[in-house]
Amino acid sequence: MQVTPVSARFPRITRHAAVVVLAAVAGLVGVSVQPASAAPPGVPTKATAQSQLNALTVATQGSTSGYSRDLFPHWITISGSCNTREQVLKRDGTSVVVDSSCAATSGRWYSPYDGATWTAASDVDIDHVVPLAEAWRSGANSWTTSRRQSFANDLTRPQLIAVTDNVNQSKGDQDPSTWQPPLSSYRCTYSKMWITVKYSWGLTLQSSEKSALQSMLNTCSS
Repeated sequence: MQVTPVSARFPRITRHAAVVVLAAVAGLVGVSVQPASAAPPGVPTKATAQSQLNALTVATQGSTSGYSRDLFPHWITISGSCNTREQVLKRDGTSVVVDSSCAATSGRWYSPYDGATWTAASDVDIDHVVPLAEAWRSGANSWTTSRRQSFANDLTRPQLIAVTDNVNQSKGDQDPSTWQPPLSSYRCTYSKMWITVKYSWGLTLQSSEKSALQSMLNTCSS
């Protein structure tokens, strides 16, 4: 099922709209769907994010030469049979039910990037807020594999978030100078997440990226 703006997901509208209509007739869905209360941890205040942005080193963006996602091992086992992706699905979802292997069999996921809500885990990606390739170009190319693994599975900072799959795919490895969440009201939070992740991991940023982040941060009230 999907509850989403028409412009956000054209390829799935027909299939999901049919499910919504049938469910509504059966009385199985309400008039509105509220976002889940869970959110990535460690999102700083505007003031803290501003201080962190000011402290970040501006440098020419590096190359992707030698980059491979395999150099950032994920998803790793976090607890029992649950890996990082499954942990984030449980954290960011509402009424999530998992099977014996920790795979989500039902639940509801609100994607703050585009305002869509999904009830199938297969419609949800776990986004690396600072993409792995972007991290590589910003200093992670010199890290050990162990450090890159920690970065790719970071549940302590706001680096991982459940979002609509094809919105995540449209983002790819772009930084905020070329890609920002379609839902403009979330760009304040997105900038604070991006800034604190780069600051915490000692990554650099390019001048156009810093300018974009500052513009987004300026929209924050706190």
